[in-house]
Amino acid sequence: MERAAKYAALADPARLRIVDLLTLGDLSPTELQVELGMPANLLSHHLRSMEDAGLAVRHRSEGDKRRSYVRLAPGALEGLTPGKEHGARRVLFVCTRNSARSQLATALWRTASHIPSASAGTHPAERVAPGAVDVARRHGLDLTGAKPCLLDQALSEQDLVITVCDNAHEELPDFRGIHWSVPDPVRLGNPEAFEDAFADLSRRVHDLAPRLTAA
Repeated sequence: MERAAKYAALADPARLRIVDLLTLGDLSPTELQVELGMPANLLSHHLRSMEDAGLAVRHRSEGDKRRSYVRLAPGALEGLTPGKEHGARRVLFVCTRNSARSQLATALWRTASHIPSASAGTHPAERVAPGAVDVARRHGLDLTGAKPCLLDQALSEQDLVITVCDNAHEELPDFRGIHWSVPDPVRLGNPEAFEDAFADLSRRVHDLAPRLTAA
């Protein structure tokens, strides 16, 4: 029955488009409205149908608590592989402090794709978080020598920007890129939080990498 409910929910062109967008990253309902050119009440109907079918989930932003983000539910599209969507010359991962999530995402990307990657922060910290260095080491990645960098100094017009932090995403005006709403492990500061962030980023990186072509 669960499988049938998913197929029924995907039988609508608008919901298929929402799924295509969510395979790239997380979007707020307002951002989905802009992308789809759809009134709020109709979008709300589609999102409820997708949530009921186990295709999508939503959660509150860590930044603006009035905002929520919609993401694909784990295993939502098992057996279905989206096609290639983007060409990219370089992928730039961005978070606020550039001390954990964006650094881990960049390290993971280098294991999954030949497309160059870099990271930056809107308000970079003085150093990479020790918890990020530790979790990277546990998974065979090396963040030794990595240093936080200011976004304005790193950004190129040809970059595909992926925000991995709600605060950074909401801070950037006229953002045109991909957003991954990954909880901040530095807030909790324990190894479990860093492991959770690493697992979330690893899944997203390995889902997206085959969909990008070198520009």
